[in-house]
Amino acid sequence: MFRKIIVTALSLVLGTMSLAGCSSADTGSSQPATREEKNYETNGKSEKLSIVCTIFPEYDWVKEIMGSHANDAEITYLLNSGTDLHNFQPTADDILKISTCDLFIHVGGESDKWVSDILNETVNKDMQTLCLMDLLGDSAKEEEIKEGMEAEEEDEHDDDDHDEEGPEYDEHVWLSLKNAKIICGDIAKAIAKADPDNAADYSINLAAYSAKLDELDAKFASLAGSAKNKTLIFGDRFPFRYFVDDYSIDYYAAFVGCSAESEASFKTISFLAEKLSELDCDTIFTIENSDKSIAEAIITNSKKKDCGIAELNSIQSVTSADAGNGVSYLSLMEQNYDVLAEYFK
Repeated sequence: MFRKIIVTALSLVLGTMSLAGCSSADTGSSQPATREEKNYETNGKSEKLSIVCTIFPEYDWVKEIMGSHANDAEITYLLNSGTDLHNFQPTADDILKISTCDLFIHVGGESDKWVSDILNETVNKDMQTLCLMDLLGDSAKEEEIKEGMEAEEEDEHDDDDHDEEGPEYDEHVWLSLKNAKIICGDIAKAIAKADPDNAADYSINLAAYSAKLDELDAKFASLAGSAKNKTLIFGDRFPFRYFVDDYSIDYYAAFVGCSAESEASFKTISFLAEKLSELDCDTIFTIENSDKSIAEAIITNSKKKDCGIAELNSIQSVTSADAGNGVSYLSLMEQNYDVLAEYFK
């Protein structure tokens, strides 16, 4: 069904562009052709390097690697309204941008099931595609159901699909600085292939940015290495699996990172409340935009009534306005460092 929608959307949009071009010619209009019209007329080739990214980390990494050359490219951030990756569905305009771009970067996993149908209908047959989870290969991790964690409700149809497709993998690969360095290397190669004239600049920018990733990675390793209590209690979804594994940090949480559940059972709340008391934690964590109701319920049911609530940013809801105000992947990870430094001290 979704593939039919994609084919229809592309046909309608491209058809409209073609008609618009004829109309302009017929009326003698001197109005310049749009980028989409140029792309269509040249079989997907644009005068500008066109890169489409699904999530903010990809978008920010591309801009860091391109440096000043980013001003000469068209870089699209699809989820720029802060839409959750797990709930995103592309519009007709999104589909057109993807099908005609030079480089498309997406995460992969369950949330990106829509991607394969679009790629089957691409206009630009020379497009390069990078799937973050594929780039990691065997380093991609299956979703982990920890003790006390709320299991997602699945109907019989979901169970059948799960058996056919195999295990579900944790999609939040960008929250590992080590993964980020690997992925940025592949992004730099793809951009250099698309724009070989500036390949040397991209290599220099990559080296500088990789050094920053290494520096922050070392800071987190030092922080976790000196911590007495290396366990986090999350009254929320837990998208930080890759991150905590990097630094041997343990955790307990209400839901897995990709869970669509929003209400925890009393059993889950009670378990996390007991862990909060048992581990003598003075902080319970949530991710950004949480209403904190589960965290508050855990505190209420624990012996740690003076426990605070802190937020770690999973970099899933950054808007274009945030990016315009200087928010970056590194700034948000530095923010997470400051939060954990306060907790681990």
